[in-house]
Amino acid sequence: HQVVLEEFVGNVLHAEISAKKGTGVEALLEQVLLQAEVLDLKANPNGTATGSVLEATLDPGKGPVATILVQRGTLAVGQDFICGMYSGRVRAMFDERGHAVDKAGPTVPVQILGFDGVPAAGDAFIVVAEAAEARQIAQKRQRLEREAQNRRSARGGTLEDFSRALKEGEVSNLPIIIKADQGGPAEALADALAQLSTAEVRVDIVHRGVGAISESDILLAKASGAIILGFHVRPDANARAAAER
Repeated sequence: HQVVLEEFVGNVLHAEISAKKGTGVEALLEQVLLQAEVLDLKANPNGTATGSVLEATLDPGKGPVATILVQRGTLAVGQDFICGMYSGRVRAMFDERGHAVDKAGPTVPVQILGFDGVPAAGDAFIVVAEAAEARQIAQKRQRLEREAQNRRSARGGTLEDFSRALKEGEVSNLPIIIKADQGGPAEALADALAQLSTAEVRVDIVHRGVGAISESDILLAKASGAIILGFHVRPDANARAAAER
């Protein structure tokens, strides 16, 4: 992977740490600060806050929750934002220990409540001046996503149908929709399944999302001819009835 440590005449720093015992963390922080100083890494705490989603989940009690790493500006409670295909307003923020905070500057990770839906890991988080503007952008992105999904049209089917068609040489790819309880497992599953592709059959991840399997997932599966895989999630009553139909 072309990673050469300093002790082997390379330019990559390393530190042995234990998250359980807390050993080596000080050395790690020193090296991070040293790298930041050498590379002259700086962030402006003033102005509009922007950042990235590290993880997102659908909490049974709190609703959509996302961990955001602020990269520029200062994020405050009550600000409107756009994040991926969803908009919202920061209703509450919590630090890594679960304590409520009012503001978060650059390099500070915070857990945020107030999303309209569950964003994907890596989505850009941007504070906007007007809530109406955020909703308008989110609706446009959702419409474009729906149109892109509708273009992948085919009839729905089961794994048995796919297996039979594969034996007859009628198919060369297996479309899959993944729903998981958190964004991290969904990404990991998508990567692992994509690596299972063979010369005969290519695994195609049509969609990956967070939350229970919904009726819209069933409709997407029918339109794209995909199989739905749920990880620690179940289909709701409407989705189960739609799947049987």
